[in-house]
Amino acid sequence: MKPIFILAAILIFGVLVVVHEFGHFITAKLCGVRVNEFSIGMGPVLFSRAKGETQYSLRAFPIGGFCAMEGEDEDTGDARSFVRQGFWKKLVILIAGSLMNFLAGLLIIAALFAGRESFYTDQIVGFAPGFPLEGEDGLMVGDVFHKIDGYRTYVNGDAAMFLAYHQGDSIDLEVIRNGQKVVLKDFPMNRGTYNGEEGKFGLTIGPREIPATLGAKLRYTCYQALDFVQLVWFSLVQLFTGGASMQDLSGPVGIVSAITEVGSAVEAENGLMAAFYNVFYFAALLAVNLAVMNLLPIPALDGGRVFFLVVDAIALRLFKRPVPEKYQAAVNTVGLVVLMGFMLLVTFQDVRRLFR
Repeated sequence: MKPIFILAAILIFGVLVVVHEFGHFITAKLCGVRVNEFSIGMGPVLFSRAKGETQYSLRAFPIGGFCAMEGEDEDTGDARSFVRQGFWKKLVILIAGSLMNFLAGLLIIAALFAGRESFYTDQIVGFAPGFPLEGEDGLMVGDVFHKIDGYRTYVNGDAAMFLAYHQGDSIDLEVIRNGQKVVLKDFPMNRGTYNGEEGKFGLTIGPREIPATLGAKLRYTCYQALDFVQLVWFSLVQLFTGGASMQDLSGPVGIVSAITEVGSAVEAENGLMAAFYNVFYFAALLAVNLAVMNLLPIPALDGGRVFFLVVDAIALRLFKRPVPEKYQAAVNTVGLVVLMGFMLLVTFQDVRRLFR
């Protein structure tokens, strides 16, 4: 692994965390919430300067940062503390970090796609001998995949991935044929033996080229970001249904390792510029991944705090009193301990992979 890719991976991961915290910081300021400290980096303070009511710090380890708001977890008596704000202000502040990560991913994708000459989607380019479902009532050469089992096929490669994970005797397909959407509900396309290979569906998927006009660049920038969101959801579904396992998860160490491996492999084959293109593509995926994961309703994450915010609003309407802060703090503490334990387990797996 080249040091330049290791450094790039660490900086990317750190910058994305800072971007997340900056989202909380700027919305807190705009909403009138007191911010005690905004820090870039973690650990010992290297440089610190007070401006107004906020301390701005640069810390030793470039692995993220934090935004310390007054009264985040308890009422300190300050009218400008976070806990004393209304529902909508709290909601905006809590989701702003994930929104900033998503926008960062979107901007990276837009920059990467600015020089593209074409985009590609998945279409059927042929069938194996003996494929029984070819025809107007089934599938035809030239059909462009639109959805597979409810998952949208935004970009080239999606169709093959969703088909690879499909299980069952029938499949729900949507394809675009001559500009019209064709819906094939409970389509009896099963795995079989084609051309001497078992477990195949009997069709060949190839790319359909789309010229990279300005409109296409904007459209496929959004498609790619949405595809990343869908990939997170698809991965979680596979994890809970048994299609994927804990061994497939990665933490910060695994992410840095993956970025450096991708960069080194691509550089060896296509040069340094191609390597950094792939590294930043990975960074966009990571940015969107962080945005989605942080909004999951898990205690200690932003999504968990949003969940409690909604529960509080419902409790106020029904019982005229919020959920006591001590219970919320207890759940968040337990959630944080479980989350840290989970991250340590995943990190341990990542380290073991590195030394195999």
